[in-house]
Amino acid sequence: MNGAQSNAFLPIAAMMFMAGIGIPVFAAFNSALSKQLGGPIAATAVTFAVGLVIALVAVAITGFPARSAFTFETPHIWFGAIFMLFYATSVAFAAPRIGLGNAIFFVLLGQIVAAAAIDHFGWLGAIQSALTPKRLLGIAVMALGLYLARKPA
Repeated sequence: MNGAQSNAFLPIAAMMFMAGIGIPVFAAFNSALSKQLGGPIAATAVTFAVGLVIALVAVAITGFPARSAFTFETPHIWFGAIFMLFYATSVAFAAPRIGLGNAIFFVLLGQIVAAAAIDHFGWLGAIQSALTPKRLLGIAVMALGLYLARKPA
């Protein structure tokens, strides 16, 4: 990392740590909303509607993108919304059935595997970072940790 990157690393890492805290908190809230509304699809619709209102207010404050920015030259980048929709709905469905911890542990395992593959191949514009034996060992240790954390006593 160069100087500018290293100065920005800790605040960004702290932000991502907080985002990580938000994932199970969101899952718990969306799961409870699913119970209240009678299903994960309704809960996810409400969650996204509230999120849309907040995002529109934020973009109204920070500035709307130019109309020319909304192109489909790279259509795959628009699929992020589908993946987020799938996550929100599946966690609202799974958490009441297998427990919040188990649901999130499997989400984390999926994130670790996907992140390693995306980094290794440089997919989706990611900075390429080879999957070395050391990184593979680290991933295996994290996967083992997740297994042990979710395994009943």
